Amino acid sequence: MARLLLFNKPFGVLSQFTDRGSPTVRATLSDFIAVKGVYPAGRLDRDSEGLLLLCDDGRLQARISDPRFKMAKTYLVQVEGDPQERDLEPLRQGVRLKDGMTMPAEIARIDAPELWPRDPPIRQRKSIPDSWLKITIREGRNRQVRRMTAAVGFPTLRLVRWSIGEWTVSGVAQGQFKEISV
Repeated sequence: MARLLLFNKPFGVLSQFTDRGSPTVRATLSDFIAVKGVYPAGRLDRDSEGLLLLCDDGRLQARISDPRFKMAKTYLVQVEGDPQERDLEPLRQGVRLKDGMTMPAEIARIDAPELWPRDPPIRQRKSIPDSWLKITIREGRNRQVRRMTAAVGFPTLRLVRWSIGEWTVSGVAQGQFKEISV
């Protein structure tokens, strides 16, 4: 049986175990996970939060992270502005980025979810509203969700990966992990 860790990665943590060569001290997975022999299945940007999967099985790691398998990744995204359905339609069709067209995304407006507080908190502007979206993609380009929302005029303020395939961060406290067998 393969070991799989569901880690709720905090904002500001690198999705790797070491930070060699950096002139500043940055938090890494080793600050939170002391389990030997597990490695991240994919990445999650330093300024993103939520589910990061780690496993000890190369085949499982490939199935999770290889774009050929098109595993669904769902994000809760706080954006600047108040997008309407017509504004979200390009994301559902696929949007052109510098590295080409994205695959169509599943997207819905949602009420603000009950999440852990982010440290540091996002900036609040009195004159500009913010909104929450639930976005599911099946590819994983670098900073893809952030680039997609910016491309349609609604920059991302906060990005929380909620699920990958059947696995979810629900019930896992920020900075903690849950181990399951698969």
